[in-house]
Amino acid sequence: MEKLLISYTPFEIRVGLIEGNQLVEFYVERSSEKGLVGNIYKAKVVRVVPGINSAFLDLGLTRTAFLFGNDIMTSGEIDWDKENIVVTNLHEVLKEGQEILVQVTKEPIGNKGARVSTNLTLPGHYLVYLPYMNHVGISRKIKNEKERKRLKETFEEIRPPNTGWIIRTAAVEASQEDLKTETEFLLCLWQEIKERSEKLKAPALIYEELNIALRAIRDLFNKQISAIVVDNREFYESIKDFLEKFFPHLVPYVELYEGYEDIFTAHGIQIDIKKILSRKVWLKSGGFIVIEPCEAFTAIDVNTGRYTGAKELEETVFKINLEAAEEIAYQLRLRNIGGLIIIDFIDMEDSEHQELVLQTLKEALKKDKAKHSFLPISPFGVLQMTRERKRESLYQIFYETCPYCQGEGKIKSKRTIYYEILRRLIKMGPHVKNKKVEIEINPELSEIIGEEIHYLEDLEKRYNFTAILKPNKEFHIYEYKFHII
Repeated sequence: MEKLLISYTPFEIRVGLIEGNQLVEFYVERSSEKGLVGNIYKAKVVRVVPGINSAFLDLGLTRTAFLFGNDIMTSGEIDWDKENIVVTNLHEVLKEGQEILVQVTKEPIGNKGARVSTNLTLPGHYLVYLPYMNHVGISRKIKNEKERKRLKETFEEIRPPNTGWIIRTAAVEASQEDLKTETEFLLCLWQEIKERSEKLKAPALIYEELNIALRAIRDLFNKQISAIVVDNREFYESIKDFLEKFFPHLVPYVELYEGYEDIFTAHGIQIDIKKILSRKVWLKSGGFIVIEPCEAFTAIDVNTGRYTGAKELEETVFKINLEAAEEIAYQLRLRNIGGLIIIDFIDMEDSEHQELVLQTLKEALKKDKAKHSFLPISPFGVLQMTRERKRESLYQIFYETCPYCQGEGKIKSKRTIYYEILRRLIKMGPHVKNKKVEIEINPELSEIIGEEIHYLEDLEKRYNFTAILKPNKEFHIYEYKFHII
């Protein structure tokens, strides 16, 4: 069985989905860094750019938001048989200064502003309401044709005319009364949004998405989850109040944990962020994968490591790649890695092996709610795939650019820093004759200076000064200071 663990503090909410004794999904939301995805804004069009068929909108945030041609709807009807519907002449639809309702679909990342859409969606537990559409869709993850037919017929009996809906996976076995209750709730919510929008002038926040804990309950809860465990009484009560009002069928699953230990530790899960986000992940076989976030994509490299199994090279490579495919699927889900992902599997000559590895990856990702797309494995063993990215990954939440290497992942070598010091002394030489020069350095530099002390001694003789090395543990490896005595 699965459990949803929720840890609350005033500054941060942590949510973990546990399958057996394994953490499979982990989400963090900080009070100071709340996400924007799902928020609905009354926006003002700042600039329309026909060349890239897009527009920049003012949401009242630090950066302008980006609206692309295929993210705008021009009517309440849509042809569901066509994909990638694009408004090709956005400048004919939008004008500068125009006010429109939009919803954030992707978080701002780096220097890029949020991506928005006019195709608004209001998700519930069983249903998603699409205010501008007239259609009923059913989640593709519901495979049972009999159940699909039942849900479609049951919902059509209560669907208000000219409204758009998606029946979610969680609706399997839901009663008509369950669907009706949620339909009424979402319609009321939409009415509130419209009324608020009419009162406020752009730019303005019209609707704020639920916090990470309530979103997780709404979007992740399924029949395999046996409990929703919360470690703070006040937050536990607020969750129960919310569920009693909007999703009453989930209230019995909510439990309060008041133990002394951290809630994750008490359930056998160690939340070690450094380990969770480690570049190198060892496989049980002795092979390993390396996960490297880059500016434009995430690179994943598969290596044989200490694997000493099969004698045949092709068989060895195949087994490691199979194991790596399953581990990669797990890591993508756990770390919430999205966007373009490049996986460099170990080269396989057998095309059947390549196909089996790809199928293993796809099968392992079936539990993942994010959307994926794949290209076949190339002759060089490289797989290109995309994973839906809406919110920041754990890497982006927990890490920031190193102030010393500026995100390059490298710093100057100790020898380079020592030579910098020597060059500074050469410039100072004529001005420190018969004086003592104290050089304050990080202790780690002492070893390399000791190995090549003759360079420093030569400068002392040439310019007739005395050098005194003073280690300072407080100094970063880059730091050094000169004191003339």
